[in-house]
Amino acid sequence: MFRLGPWEIVLIVAVVIIIFGPKRLPELGRGIGQFFKNFKNSIKGDHDDPKP
Repeated sequence: MFRLGPWEIVLIVAVVIIIFGPKRLPELGRGIGQFFKNFKNSIKGDHDDPKP
């Protein structure tokens, strides 16, 4: 495994801000959060659709 130090994290955040811009960061964060939520639910077998 690899470890990220504080300087590597700062560099990654700076590159993300430069690429996506500060106005799209909240949208990007929501999208990533939704992805992980859906991924976790699919692994656990939880689904949002009601069962008949």
